Amino acid sequence: MTSTVQQAARATDQDPAARPEEWAADAPAEPWTGRDDGPGVEHLRWHHAVTPYPAADPAGDWDAAFVGFRSDEGVRRNKGRPGAADGPAALRRALAPMALQTPLRALDAGDVEVGDGDLAAGQRRLGRAVTALLDRGRPVTVLGGGHEVAYGSYLGIADSRALRDGARLGVLNLDAHFDLRDDVRPSSGTPFLQMAQDEATAGREPNYWVLGVSAPSNTERLYRTADRLGVRYLPDTGCGLLHMHRVDAFVDDFLASCDLVHLSIDLDVLPAAVAPGVSAPAAYGVSLEVVEHVCAKIAAAGRPVVCDVAELNPDLDIDHRTARTGARLVHRVLTSAVAGQVSVPGGPSRAGFGR
Repeated sequence: MTSTVQQAARATDQDPAARPEEWAADAPAEPWTGRDDGPGVEHLRWHHAVTPYPAADPAGDWDAAFVGFRSDEGVRRNKGRPGAADGPAALRRALAPMALQTPLRALDAGDVEVGDGDLAAGQRRLGRAVTALLDRGRPVTVLGGGHEVAYGSYLGIADSRALRDGARLGVLNLDAHFDLRDDVRPSSGTPFLQMAQDEATAGREPNYWVLGVSAPSNTERLYRTADRLGVRYLPDTGCGLLHMHRVDAFVDDFLASCDLVHLSIDLDVLPAAVAPGVSAPAAYGVSLEVVEHVCAKIAAAGRPVVCDVAELNPDLDIDHRTARTGARLVHRVLTSAVAGQVSVPGGPSRAGFGR
């Protein structure tokens, strides 16, 4: 039986209105560079696999797409430490030399830039790019940027053909914070409340889950908002290696609730020793082993995925530790998605997790 998401992707592939210029970002992508050990797939690294637009053939059979979101306007508004606008470039630099055992081809659409303080306009531009890329039926990775990137990603999903045709959206946020603030000005602390409000306006029940919530980082008001919205969450203290059965059950329940996944990775969900380069480092955090396991499990489930990576601040990083960790998670998401392709039309069906 053909799924709603498959039908939407195939219709878009045949639709002349799905023009590649719709995903053209504010700043064109630069060529990816890195170590080169020789020709052939046995020496493959990410910089060999990624072609920047417009050099990439937009009608080509690429397996995944990147778009960056250069913004820390939301972090500033949320009284955080600015610097996340440089996150997309740092993530690309960290990912480019990584070895790639799963052959794939990716398109880099460039960056949306919020340089004038108009966060809402930047999020709308990001949304248009995400919609155009997602409607091609391939995984989309958005490189942030502050966590305000999540609302821009959502706008792209909300306008996608799949969601308009009835696919069920699930949002999984790996984060120490709910990010459900009810502030006058949208910020990095408000994106998931904005999503919930938009979902309600569209007549859909918000389907928001959070893994890694830190009690000292969320007020009672935020917990009440989460309860009012029916948010499902797992605290950081329940996400240890000894609690993997709970983590797996949580992720399985999430996957059963949706056809289309928005995976939002706020790097401050990780312990400060692993991810020091964020505005709000975690004193406790969820271990990298658990976070990577969750990312791979989500990506390998065969559902179309939009994944954004948020809050990398290179100015605060130590030995590029946070950038490399974020890049590793992107690597796991995309290789697992390609290896586990089920609902991606035209791609080979390969079981198991990517390396």
